Amino acid sequence: MSVRKRLPQPAIAAIMSSPRMTLDWQTCSRARLSRDARFDGEFFIGVLTSGVYCRSICPARTAKEANVRYYPTAAAAAEAGFRPCLRCRPECSPGTPAWLGTPNTVSRALRLLNEGGLEDGGVETLAERLGIGSRHLRRLFLQHLGASPRAVAQTRRLHFAKKLIDETNLPMSEIAIAAGFGSVRRFNASISKNYKRTPSRIRAIARQAEVLPENEYLFRLRYRPPFHWQAMLSFLAARAVPGVEAVVGQSYRRSISIDGEEGYFEITHDEERQALLARVRFGDSIALFRIIERIRSMFDLNADWAAIAKNLKSDPLLVKRVESTPGLRVPGCWDGFELAVRAILGQQVSVAAATCIAGRLVQSFGKPLAKANGLTHLFPTPGELAVARRDQLPMPTKRAETIRLLAKAVSDGKVRFDDLISVEQCLESLCEIPGIGRWTAQYIAMRALGEPDAFPSGDLSLQRTLGTRNAAELERRAEAWRPWRAYATIYLWNSAHPS
Repeated sequence: MSVRKRLPQPAIAAIMSSPRMTLDWQTCSRARLSRDARFDGEFFIGVLTSGVYCRSICPARTAKEANVRYYPTAAAAAEAGFRPCLRCRPECSPGTPAWLGTPNTVSRALRLLNEGGLEDGGVETLAERLGIGSRHLRRLFLQHLGASPRAVAQTRRLHFAKKLIDETNLPMSEIAIAAGFGSVRRFNASISKNYKRTPSRIRAIARQAEVLPENEYLFRLRYRPPFHWQAMLSFLAARAVPGVEAVVGQSYRRSISIDGEEGYFEITHDEERQALLARVRFGDSIALFRIIERIRSMFDLNADWAAIAKNLKSDPLLVKRVESTPGLRVPGCWDGFELAVRAILGQQVSVAAATCIAGRLVQSFGKPLAKANGLTHLFPTPGELAVARRDQLPMPTKRAETIRLLAKAVSDGKVRFDDLISVEQCLESLCEIPGIGRWTAQYIAMRALGEPDAFPSGDLSLQRTLGTRNAAELERRAEAWRPWRAYATIYLWNSAHPS
């Protein structure tokens, strides 16, 4: 195979050695030779002799250093002419953290790409939504990711199609649509070109172990170790909305709705394979990509814990906490509006009391769900709560009014949790709603917007733990934790209320 458009190795090293992403070719080489899972998905290895690109954990025979090239993303390796390895399956690697070593513009663009940002108008429209020119957007992507926005989107689409071929029984025509190819012909051509095998041949060698019922899918979602599953499960269990969410034994499940289609998913932990198992029950296969991306975000699977821990352990107050509880992640959420309502309910009451009120809210306004493994309702939509009378909401009047105003703002498009362009703008819009202050907004930023540096400095528990007198003093104390103050918060909360 002729590998073209290969970036010079010094250029690759420059891409991978930004202030946050301190990877150079020596680091990549050591990780490759040791098959270090902590670097899985942080870079990809192009092998000149075989023409494939691999993960750092690839079980294939180790290639000579002179015969490999390192790339910051799978898209960059694909742009250089390499094809995905069939042994280590790059499509199964943990995603590279969108915020790691990239400016906010690139992070926001990646978020929009996950939500189909190139489907309506291409790169030019995506750039316009970000408030910059298309040439500048391409330049940023090449500088920080080693590939253009279109190449990144195409690689993600290709990887998801390969995952569906390997891990589901969907007909190829449905996979083509679900992965965003638009036509079976284009899907077949892309798979054959990139994998040198037809989709049917790839499925034949996948040897699926389990035949699932119709509209049910099982995905294995990888992470970089360590991952503290018990802490994640305990956090979600304490806040699970009755009827909508449930933690039973070592599994988490919840009801979901996308574009009017209803379903649910269940998550369990496969520690041996360093993955979460996501069992999804949903009727519309086109939504699978969005569902999986949301689950990955909800469980913070793209986080680079080693980089976060290195930063946090520089603070004597945190070093013992980090070392004694490795792998804590920031628990996300399925739906931003739901999380925002839950945050408002939690103002000035205990977690248990807020959970109880949320359950009553669901019983009154949530849509009943057909039998779904013990789940009974969908969470109320913004439209349903926007028209509710204050006396119908089972909570104090001021809090009820705040939820109504939030619901109306979301219904009117003044506050958006999906298709998000700017975290800062979202927080400003939230704080304009009476009853939503800085603590609530920062908590929403942590869990609903995936902001790693969000910090609820008004939290009294944090102030007591740190021995500070007010939010301003706590803010100054937390400066050393940037850009991972959200993770420091989780560690401090966990030590105050260990799982």
